[in-house]
Amino acid sequence: MKVLVLNGSPRKHGTVATLLRAVAEGAAANHEVEWIDVYSLRMQPCVACMMCRIGGKCVLPADDAHVVGRKIREAEALIVGTPTHWGNMSALLKLLFDRNVTAFVTERGSGLPAPRHKGQKAVIVSACATPWPLSILAPQSRGAVRAVKEVLGLSGYRIIGRVVKAGTKRVPGVSQRLIAEARSLGERL
Repeated sequence: MKVLVLNGSPRKHGTVATLLRAVAEGAAANHEVEWIDVYSLRMQPCVACMMCRIGGKCVLPADDAHVVGRKIREAEALIVGTPTHWGNMSALLKLLFDRNVTAFVTERGSGLPAPRHKGQKAVIVSACATPWPLSILAPQSRGAVRAVKEVLGLSGYRIIGRVVKAGTKRVPGVSQRLIAEARSLGERL
């Protein structure tokens, strides 16, 4: 099975990337895994022309968003990671999703979206600086997870789990317990 990892963090060795690597390691035991650092991509912003809905692909000049869109369509499972930015996913991950609506859904004749990845598995990884227990009262990471879950859910993915690390500012690094939890999710793909 082809598993695609989308690292939506600008920090290639940060908390999100560390957790994503653990999920990917768990998946790599039985599957082919490809890693993409979203912040290394060259992408034009979406212009909301809606032409992708008519022709089935983005009409902007070819760039990395087109390449990743093809990889998303071909992948049989997805692992998505993002830091929490103002209660949401990172800006470039959102841009990648915006540019690849048709990699996630197709439209029926009625104009209603239909999922392209019905039943495929996905894992979500996130981190935020809000310390525990404030992370429960001001659930910043929940907003990021909810935003990614919305995209994946509409696409038909079955979210088999998520790994979230709160309080990264006060308690940097990732515990071995969380690494083991992430690796276990990868093994379940």
